[in-house]
Amino acid sequence: MLSSAALRKTGPGWEFANEEALEDFVEVHLQSLLGLTVIKRQFTVNEQRCDIIAVDENKRLVVLELKNGEDRYVVQQLTRYYDALLEHKPFADRVDYDRPVRLIAITPKFHRDNFTDRKYHQLLFKFFQLAVIQNQEKFYLHLKDIDTQETAQIDIPYREIDYRRTDESIPPPPRLILDWLGSWTAEDEDNFLKIREQILSFDNRMQEIIEPKSIKYGIPKTKPCAELYFQRKSKKNILFLWLPIPNRTKQAIARMQVHTNWDVYWQFSHVPEGLYKETKHKSYFKLREYEYKKGRSVRIITAEDFVAQNLDGLVDQALNTWREKL
Repeated sequence: MLSSAALRKTGPGWEFANEEALEDFVEVHLQSLLGLTVIKRQFTVNEQRCDIIAVDENKRLVVLELKNGEDRYVVQQLTRYYDALLEHKPFADRVDYDRPVRLIAITPKFHRDNFTDRKYHQLLFKFFQLAVIQNQEKFYLHLKDIDTQETAQIDIPYREIDYRRTDESIPPPPRLILDWLGSWTAEDEDNFLKIREQILSFDNRMQEIIEPKSIKYGIPKTKPCAELYFQRKSKKNILFLWLPIPNRTKQAIARMQVHTNWDVYWQFSHVPEGLYKETKHKSYFKLREYEYKKGRSVRIITAEDFVAQNLDGLVDQALNTWREKL
C-alpha cells in the first residue's frame, strides 16, 4: 500500500504532482480521512470511469471524484457516474442500493458553476476542499467540508528536496525527478543522485532527454545509454541500462532492466520494451540477498560471470559500452 506521495512546489505552496498521485494517496487513507472503505479505483461502468467507489459503515454507495485543480464540470461527472452505477448495480454484495447514494467531490478549488449546478440538483453532493500544508519540515493533506467547515488531516510522508550539486557542471534534476524524490528515504535519494551524476559527468556528449513516461540518457534517438522509468502502478523508479547480452559469440547491446535498490543490484533482465515480466524475459547474474555465514549475513554471487555487485560498477560498464559504440 502506498503511504507516501509525489508533491510539487507551486509558488508559495504545494500540490500533488498530478491527479494520479492524489488519487493514490486518498485511496490508501480514505478510511482515516472520511471513514469510508474503498471498493474499487478507476472503475468503468457504461463507459464512465469513476475515480473511487467506496461504501460507508451503513453500506451506502459513495462515489468520489478527485481533481488536482479547479474544474467546473465535477457535478455533471458525478451525475453520470450515479446514473451508470444505479443502472448496473455492481458490487451488490457490498452495497445496499436501497439507501441514497453519496456523491463526493474533492478539489483544491471549486468553480462557482459547481455551486450553481449543485443548488438546483436533486442528488446529494458533498464538496471537500483539499490543501497540501507544509508546517516546518512536515507535510499534511487537509480536507475541509465546504458546508459544515469540519476538517480532517493526515500526514504525507514527504521531504522537501534541498538539492546541492557536488559537480557544478551537472544540471539540477528535472522537475519530474524532484517530484518523486521527496517520497524516498534520504539514503535512496542520495544513492540515486550519485548514479545520475555518474552518468551525466561521464562524457560531455551525454544528454538527459525528458519523455512523457521516462528520462533517457545518451544521444537522442540513436545512442541510448540509460533510462529512468516511472512505474505508476508501484510508484517505483526503474533503471534500464544498455548492456552487452551475456554469452553471445558476437557482441549485441540490449536494453536491460536492472533489479536494484539504488545501492546494489541482484540481477538484470533483457527487456526490449516495456517492463520486466518473469514469464517473458530472461535474467542474468542473479544474486541471493542473504546468506548466513560465520555469524553474519553476506551476499553470495550465484553466477560465474557476475559483473558487479555495486550498482555503480554496472553503470560503469554501460557507460563504457556506450562510448565504444559512438
